[in-house]
Amino acid sequence: MAKNIDVTELILRDAHQSLMATRMSIEDMIPACADLDQAGYWSVECWGGATFDSCIRFLNEDPWERLRTFRKLMPNTRLQMLLRGQNLLGYRHYEDHVVERFIAKAAETGMDVFRVFDALNDIRNLKCAVAAVKKAGKHAQGTICYTTSPLHTTEQFVSMAKRLQDLGVDSICIKDMAALLKPHDAYQIVRGIKESCGEDVRIHIHTHSTTGVTLVSLMKAIEAGVDCVDTSISSLSLGPGHNPTESLVEMLKGTEFTTSLDKPRLLKLKQYFNTIRPRYAEFLSNITGVETEIFDSQIPGGMLSNMESQLKQQGAGHRMAEVMEEVPRVRKDAGYPPLVTPSSQIVGTQAVFNVLLGRYKVLSAEFVDLMLGFYGETIGPRNPELVAQASKQAKKEPITCRPADLLKPEWDELRTAALLLPGCNGKDEDVLTYAMFPQVAAKFFSTRDKGPKNLGKDPAAKPAAAVATGATSGGGATPMHEPVTYDVKLNGHTHKVTVSPV
Repeated sequence: MAKNIDVTELILRDAHQSLMATRMSIEDMIPACADLDQAGYWSVECWGGATFDSCIRFLNEDPWERLRTFRKLMPNTRLQMLLRGQNLLGYRHYEDHVVERFIAKAAETGMDVFRVFDALNDIRNLKCAVAAVKKAGKHAQGTICYTTSPLHTTEQFVSMAKRLQDLGVDSICIKDMAALLKPHDAYQIVRGIKESCGEDVRIHIHTHSTTGVTLVSLMKAIEAGVDCVDTSISSLSLGPGHNPTESLVEMLKGTEFTTSLDKPRLLKLKQYFNTIRPRYAEFLSNITGVETEIFDSQIPGGMLSNMESQLKQQGAGHRMAEVMEEVPRVRKDAGYPPLVTPSSQIVGTQAVFNVLLGRYKVLSAEFVDLMLGFYGETIGPRNPELVAQASKQAKKEPITCRPADLLKPEWDELRTAALLLPGCNGKDEDVLTYAMFPQVAAKFFSTRDKGPKNLGKDPAAKPAAAVATGATSGGGATPMHEPVTYDVKLNGHTHKVTVSPV
């Protein structure tokens, strides 16, 4: 009898985060929920990561309402989120009580599986979150951020898995955010964890497809005993995204493995998202092929686009190659952290500074904190000269304790500040939203009553000028009967223009 391989579907979170800058509207997700719920997935990842930020920053959408919607529309499926450990969904460490409140509220609102990771693989930064998930009676998934360096070995990753098991996690995820996990290494790590932690330990594997090798890596992980793999419906896959769900199903045919996925429903989902993707063309990633250079630079797609943007803003877009050469050097000086949010942004920005301003002539505030241990411990030693420079700049000493141990209780202060904002409803949800993104939340609360935005555009829509003049491709006339309003961008400013029929 073939062994069943569970599948986590990424289409509602990491797929559109990786391929279209997290801009997909809830309006475009709702029609797919019934088929996702009945397709046979072990879980559907639909929240966390950058979605919380994107909801309030770009989509004028309450992320808590998004979660309630998913819970209502997918009652038969585990809902899964990505949580940055002590950082929650923000970019700093939060005091333990805030972490506990956030997880309790997410669990109450409908979240089932919490994939908890730390950008530095510092187990201390996972402990509070894992305990909070367990207290809420939900599935705590401890995560290993996969990366490569002279210090990262199969034995090191297996050792981390054992420590996660000792925390009491319900499963372990190998998270390969930059498509660095090659087939042989995937087999060795999964096999090593099974042998060290026991054959019954549940292992999930998450990879991206950017380098072109990771569908084979999934197969080798399956052969080594992995229990669940992450994929995305093919219409939102590949490039800096993920391996296609349908390809996984076909790959396992004729082997000793299978999935319980419903192929006709997968086809319906593919066809549906085929109609959605073109609407977000302006946000689609420019990476459409294979980028094997990532094996050398270790720069994931999101980090690459961020550095490009920083350089272009300084009129130095032509210096990208220099920055890519500098990133590995900065990473070594910082103790070889994995490059994932927020460490990827910190290392990438410092590399840009080094190229534009001279090596370490200026240290970003975040790089200073990374060098002084305020994000946690790294696998390797940090450059002692840079540690001394960072300490002098920040006028504070390096730390070796868990960073959150230095934080004072902050819930009451956050609540007081949130309640002063126009539009804040006074509930814990709004306080937590404010805690994650104070400036963005203030604007969102004031505009929330206008409802969610959909940034997708009809690819078949005619330009405003063509509609206004009644022009068609055949040269005829299309009569206008009602006024039509357009957004017209002029000299960097957007104006609403209403065109009325003559």
